[in-house]
Amino acid sequence: MRISDLHFAIGAFALVGVVGALYLVRTIRKGRARHARTDADGGSVFLGKAPMEIGYWVLGPLVGSLAAWRVAPATVTLFSLIPAAAAAVAAARGWFALAALLGSAAAVCDLLDGFLARRLGVASDAGEALDAAVDRYTEFLFLAGVAVYYRANVACLLLTLAALFGGFMVSYTTAKAEAMNVPVPRGHMRRPERAVYLLWGAALTGLTRGLGGDSLSQVLREFPIIFSVALVAVVTNVSTVTRLRVVIATLRTRHPAAREPVAESIVGAHPKTHAGVG
Repeated sequence: MRISDLHFAIGAFALVGVVGALYLVRTIRKGRARHARTDADGGSVFLGKAPMEIGYWVLGPLVGSLAAWRVAPATVTLFSLIPAAAAAVAAARGWFALAALLGSAAAVCDLLDGFLARRLGVASDAGEALDAAVDRYTEFLFLAGVAVYYRANVACLLLTLAALFGGFMVSYTTAKAEAMNVPVPRGHMRRPERAVYLLWGAALTGLTRGLGGDSLSQVLREFPIIFSVALVAVVTNVSTVTRLRVVIATLRTRHPAAREPVAESIVGAHPKTHAGVG
């Protein structure tokens, strides 16, 4: 039997179903898997606390195993580039469900390294800087693959580029505000939210393309990934503008611009010396 992207899509949703069923059993027996980070984060309109709790619950045993093996967090961080690059190739070839699986592996590594560093007591500013840089690469790789796939479709290509730019700008405004010690609105479509929507859109596209076949137009066959990219593009750029307005307004109140009387300055600098003229 020839393996198609539909098989990867079915496998991806089967895996999600198994994890969901196991978490449901866990919830019935012991209650929700509360986590300090999810309680502090509180979720958002685009990503609630429940999916975050499930994710942290799944990662718990993995973090424990890696800590027992004394795997360096930087190793996990750098390893995430491998599935991220493979996801880019899969997306560029239109294997969106496979890209979702590989991108999910990269996202898991992205979460693991921070938890592992804290478990081992080796969290540092250097590690955080490396993690932030690799995050940008992994996000770029996935959307670059989507952009390559849509290179002949101008509208979808522009949407993908807008999503890529918006994601980078959300991260940039956050980092800039932190560097200037300016509190900014929480905003929407942060890195975890973008990853969830893009990966789910890609996985669903594996189903719609496989089940719809050539009987549907490209937009309908690939609607999930197109919608996800468009949503990320719009929300990230709106969030960026909102954040920038707050940062600029805060900085203006903190450091008001000096306003000098322009006319007097000019007169003082260039006094009239032509009294005898006329």
